[in-house]
Amino acid sequence: MTDYIVNIITPAVEHLGVLGYWIAFFAAMLETTIIVGLFLPGSTLILLLGAMSAFGYLDLGDLLWFAIVGAILGDNINYFLGKKYGSKWAQKGIWFLKQEHFEKARAFFDAHGAKSVFLGRFVPSIKEIMPFIAGTVRMRQRTFLLWNILGAIGWGFEWILAGYVFAQSLSLARMWLSRIGFLLAALFLFFLALYLIKLAVLKYGHRVFSFAASVGRSIKHAVITNPDVESMVRKHPSFFQFLEKRVARDSFTGLPLTLLGIAFFYVLVLFGGIVEDYLTGDPIIAADIRIANLMPLFRTPELIRLFLWITLLGKWQVVVGFTAAIAGTLWITGKRWYIVPFFLSFAGSEIFTMLGKIAFHRPRPEWQVYAEHSFSFPSGHATAAVSFYGFIIYILISCATKWKSRINLFFAGTILIFLIGFSRLYLGVHYLSDVWSGYLIGTLWLLIGISLSKYLQPADSCATTSLSKGKLKYVPAVLVLSSLVFYAGYAGRYNPGLLMPHSGHGYESVNHAQDIFVDDHMKYTETLLGRAQNPINIIVIAGNDRQFIKSIQDAGWFLADTPGFRSFAKIYKEALFNKPYPTAPVTPLFWNAQTNDFAFEKPSDTNVAHTRHHVRFWKTKYVSNSGNAIYVGSASFDAGVKWGITHRISPDIDTERDYLYNDLVQTQQLESFKKMQLVKPGSGRNFTGDPFFTDGEAYLIKIKSDL
Repeated sequence: MTDYIVNIITPAVEHLGVLGYWIAFFAAMLETTIIVGLFLPGSTLILLLGAMSAFGYLDLGDLLWFAIVGAILGDNINYFLGKKYGSKWAQKGIWFLKQEHFEKARAFFDAHGAKSVFLGRFVPSIKEIMPFIAGTVRMRQRTFLLWNILGAIGWGFEWILAGYVFAQSLSLARMWLSRIGFLLAALFLFFLALYLIKLAVLKYGHRVFSFAASVGRSIKHAVITNPDVESMVRKHPSFFQFLEKRVARDSFTGLPLTLLGIAFFYVLVLFGGIVEDYLTGDPIIAADIRIANLMPLFRTPELIRLFLWITLLGKWQVVVGFTAAIAGTLWITGKRWYIVPFFLSFAGSEIFTMLGKIAFHRPRPEWQVYAEHSFSFPSGHATAAVSFYGFIIYILISCATKWKSRINLFFAGTILIFLIGFSRLYLGVHYLSDVWSGYLIGTLWLLIGISLSKYLQPADSCATTSLSKGKLKYVPAVLVLSSLVFYAGYAGRYNPGLLMPHSGHGYESVNHAQDIFVDDHMKYTETLLGRAQNPINIIVIAGNDRQFIKSIQDAGWFLADTPGFRSFAKIYKEALFNKPYPTAPVTPLFWNAQTNDFAFEKPSDTNVAHTRHHVRFWKTKYVSNSGNAIYVGSASFDAGVKWGITHRISPDIDTERDYLYNDLVQTQQLESFKKMQLVKPGSGRNFTGDPFFTDGEAYLIKIKSDL
């Protein structure tokens, strides 16, 4: 939709020339002229003109000047109308502007004084009337002009730059598609979603819970007063007495234990499901391998060090240090009924995890940052994240008296647990199903620990031991601080010996290049869950990586940069100044569960970021009889941007395959080439849902060995 709108508007603005600036001037002036501004979408026009400036059809600086001057003039027209007709119109109204509209603006003016001229500029339905009110109350013209100019400048920058940045997002889409950018964007969206959920719970949680409780009481009353139910109760009194005790609120063995039991059973079923998935090789296991192969693309030395610090929060040495501090604090503060459940929650989960590792003997992922010497399934760090830190958060929530504090603690704990689990994936020492199963085991033992603590909790637990006398009151703070110092010191000295990235392939010789496709599935690229999508459509045989890369670069294609903070910053810089970045990192794809080793791109004839030629190559583990490396690739064309964050792929992938082939032929570096039928003609959809069609043919190209 974005591309459609831009493609309609762009040609019209392109021919406007200087008229575009005057449109901005009059749109800004009339938007705040009383009555007229309520009908004219001036801000929307300014936004669109700002977007057009990003494409070079209007100068950004000149557009700002025209819009700001127009806004200043429009406000002054309103001001003088207010001086002349203000008293009359404010009392009787004019047209559809009723007295209450003026009263609303007047109340805003009374609340904010002279600066309301500035603030009102950014408030819909107020900005059209505020200058009029200023004139009505005879505000000094110099004072009005000061706030008027400041407001107009702010308004102009707000709408024009918003349009400019919005249009730049079509170029910035490449940033989202870069590997590091995608990782940071995904993390940002995850934390943003948590933050919005937290705000919703803080604002509406009490009302929702109260409403649910009210509905529950109504349903309960309707059920127990039903004649048929009353008859059943009389016939089976023992059974219904048992049910009544299970929902009683005045004892732990009532409703608390019932709810905990239901939660425990549910999590146990989930854990059983993940074990079944592992044993039967369900889609989550297919995703395991691909996510593990994908993570190395997002790694940088800085992020590796950061996630090493995070992952150490789940290491037993650090956990033992924190355990001593928490247990000591609970003892001193008189909350001793938590201590045994606390130990049980953590120790039980770790024993359960150890037994799981022994039972399943799952090897660690191939692409580890550092070596772990135990088995992979399930993740002990993820287990500890829930059972250990989850119990600490539970204690803190139990001690908190304010609703806001409890919600903040819950979401803070959720983020910590997520980061510890994600660190295991990022560092390549666990699969996704390992982490998920660890979370479930931790939850099981957390529920056991909470249940026991509820059972042991004394009736007068609200009364805490006073630590006001002597220096005893400082002991908990000293214990916690000491454990944090220990953690920092341990993490600072921790050096697990980072493993070198795999630099080569295990080579196997084949008589014919097509022999590398040991099954039909290998003839297609894959989605994250292993579903086949667009097929391989080009195969290249070259002496080595240098010859392979040089031949494609000589054909006019650019080797995409590897991800990193430097390339990420460069994307921002080039997009900000509307400059091309022909070697920007591209989205990785999967083939044979592996991410692509190389990616090449070439600007389209329009030389804009949202339309671009792409080809991704995988270096296979096979070589020809003469010892040349074999590469398989899939070419595609970015036809636009959808959703504001990803490219829309052209369905005609055969044309893009032929385009790359023709470029390679023109280099005169090909020793031989032929077209062969690799798969059946057909159609399908890629991982983002874009359709494609193909004749199923692929080019087999051999690069000259003397390059």
